[in-house]
Amino acid sequence: MIPSALEHVQDIAGGNRQLAIFLDYDGTLTPIVSHPEKALLSDSMRQALQSLVMQASVAILSGRDLDDVGQRVNIDAIVYAGSHGFDIAGPRGLRKEMATEFLPRLDMIEKELDKQLAGILGARVERKRFSIAAHYRNVNENDVSKVERAVSEVAARHRELRKMDGKKVYELLPDIDWDKGKAVLWLLEIPGLERAKVRPIYIGDDRTDEDAFRALGQRGVGILVSEQPRSTAARYALKNPAEVERFLRELTLMTKHE
Repeated sequence: MIPSALEHVQDIAGGNRQLAIFLDYDGTLTPIVSHPEKALLSDSMRQALQSLVMQASVAILSGRDLDDVGQRVNIDAIVYAGSHGFDIAGPRGLRKEMATEFLPRLDMIEKELDKQLAGILGARVERKRFSIAAHYRNVNENDVSKVERAVSEVAARHRELRKMDGKKVYELLPDIDWDKGKAVLWLLEIPGLERAKVRPIYIGDDRTDEDAFRALGQRGVGILVSEQPRSTAARYALKNPAEVERFLRELTLMTKHE
């Protein structure tokens, strides 16, 4: 079982180094909810983030669309990466889009998946700019295998996409060599963050965040958000968004005093 990040804030901060904090959104900054549109950032978490950006570079990497996550957090100084890092925007004109050539194909495949899932009660197809998500959180347990089969069949017909498993969701996205880990490494090369003294810290709860934990390796610190112990490339853990908020506040205080 990996140790709690709350008991090792000083070690994680790494002494007198500039911090670059990378955060997932759903399940990390907000609790997981039955309807994703209801995953709203609390006032106290927004305040914690506003204090943090005064002391560190902050980026939020989400499976949500770029505009969606940007509007939910709504703090100008933060870098936002939507669609699992395929769509990045930030201060001073920072912009990166991956796989835009796939967009027309995704339009077509969205309609195909809609038809496949039409008869499954509770299943919901969500089109994001660079991916198509099939949510099954509200599907009867006996029908979940039907959702997976439908998504797998569509993926098999379109080898240019890859199928990814998330929390109560299957997602189809362009099958290129890009993920949250690659996005984090790209962000660490932008001016101001490329210096060796930067200490990257990534906090996330989902399987897609494991790519970032592995990408950082010994260069930074991965923190898994999970109530239950599980196999992970992260070095520390936090139980839930409430603990994430507490950790961010402690990290901010520690950085202020250095």
